[in-house]
Amino acid sequence: MLPRSCNHVLHSSTLPPPPPPPIPLSDHHPPTAASITTTTSSSSSWNALIRDCARSPDQKPLALVLYRRMLTSARPDNYTFPTVLTACAFLSAFSEGSQIHAQLLKHGFSDNLYVLNSLIHFYASCGRMPLARKLFDGMRTRSRVSWNVAIDGHVGNGEYDAALSLFRAMQSEFTADEYTLQSVIGACGGVAALSLGMWVHAFVLRKFDRVVADDVLINNSLIDLYAKCGSVLLARQVFDRMPVRDLASWNAMILGLAMHGRIEQCFETFARLVAEDKIRPNSITFVGILSACNHGGLVNDGQRYFNSMVSEFRIEPRIEHYGCMVDLLARSGRISEALDLVSSMPCKPDAVIWRSLLDACSKRNAGVEISESVARQALQSDSADSSGVYVLLSRVYASAKRWNDVGSVRRVMSDEGVKKEPGCSSIEMDGAVHQFVAGDTFHPQSREIYEKLHEVEQRLALAGYMPDSSQAPLVAEQDGVKWESLRLHSERLAIAFGLLTAKPGEPIRVLKNLRVCRDCHAMTKLISRVYNVEIVVRDRIRFHEFKDGSCSCQDYW
Repeated sequence: MLPRSCNHVLHSSTLPPPPPPPIPLSDHHPPTAASITTTTSSSSSWNALIRDCARSPDQKPLALVLYRRMLTSARPDNYTFPTVLTACAFLSAFSEGSQIHAQLLKHGFSDNLYVLNSLIHFYASCGRMPLARKLFDGMRTRSRVSWNVAIDGHVGNGEYDAALSLFRAMQSEFTADEYTLQSVIGACGGVAALSLGMWVHAFVLRKFDRVVADDVLINNSLIDLYAKCGSVLLARQVFDRMPVRDLASWNAMILGLAMHGRIEQCFETFARLVAEDKIRPNSITFVGILSACNHGGLVNDGQRYFNSMVSEFRIEPRIEHYGCMVDLLARSGRISEALDLVSSMPCKPDAVIWRSLLDACSKRNAGVEISESVARQALQSDSADSSGVYVLLSRVYASAKRWNDVGSVRRVMSDEGVKKEPGCSSIEMDGAVHQFVAGDTFHPQSREIYEKLHEVEQRLALAGYMPDSSQAPLVAEQDGVKWESLRLHSERLAIAFGLLTAKPGEPIRVLKNLRVCRDCHAMTKLISRVYNVEIVVRDRIRFHEFKDGSCSCQDYW
């Protein structure tokens, strides 16, 4: 939150009269509000003051105060605007930055390369990527920095495909540098594009010297990339070969191991962090450790780490830590303890916590009254996924055989225009990412994919597969229609495509936006055995590594 003074309109007419002469500033002691007493008319002097504040961790709002005062006595220049826009970007001060944009146009800097690069970064940092991209596309001249800030902006806003597309276009004008590659590695992790990520890694090793290849930030990004692409082994190799590691390196490795359900390795890595490198873990470290406990259903270990976070490491628990503990307790069947923890939390529970509680209630048959109470809280929370809440509540009613209530939920969803989030899965083959939605018929190889899926179903039926439609209560009352819905889930289409195109012995890696349902989980286990293939599925929560008819989650997810 900006100080009240920074929320004023940035017009010189609103500024107080110029104060008396300045107090000298040092690089180590940024100015305070009381020390800003200058009547200088020199732009360079103002720029130095603004730069000091913009670079200071806790004085960035003051850079905006100084900029407003500057307008009364000096003309901002091409050094002023990039600096003050950087402060706005850090503060996500969209209103103030937009006014500065208007002012720089007035002062004739609409085509200044450095100013435009800063504007792109500002809008991207404020989540206004369409505005950032419009500026980028309209530039008469671009530098490598222009491409880098645009690519990084797409990555920061979760627009990974757009980032990769822009990276491909960039290569006709500029060679990527280490800043480009760090962003591209992040984009590859976002869409689970393993082969492209490996190409980028090889490019770093081939084109750059050891200084860049051993760069901590690059290697941290590679750890994250390989973990998110389902290859925790490659992530571990990068981590083990790093000559220097920082806390982010350890956190990336711990989080990656947790996502893959490598619980013991996660605990061992945490112990090494504390014992060997003498680096103190932070709140992110404990999100990873508690997530590992959650994925393994290790309540006692989770409580021990949670308590040590507070007592030994003096880290104040955040909502993410409480969320891990609530989910851990609830999914272990200790619903009442989870509710007690929610009621005692110092922070307000968010929609994620209530939804995880409701999910546990639906799976653990916690009772209709408790489930309805949790559902009400989830729907009242900010940013609640109402479609997910209604689907979970319908499962509670279906388990209790309260079919009238199931119908009521369906009518409410229809009346309110609520639609279930569509399942979407992607798979990378030969450097291209192929996406599927449930019931997809738009892929160029759709006919072959459905033929392969039909073959898979026949072979699995011979192996004893029986569909489980218990998680499809809203689809239809008739089992045949429920089965038709289940068989068209997006990950099945992606797996069928993988079986068609993957080379012998090559794992099939699928990225899914929702949790894997019970039936798809059982079916994928059987596919891995019948077809003798390793299948790695990353769903919304964790990784599932299917091999020889079993899953790394041990059927606990």
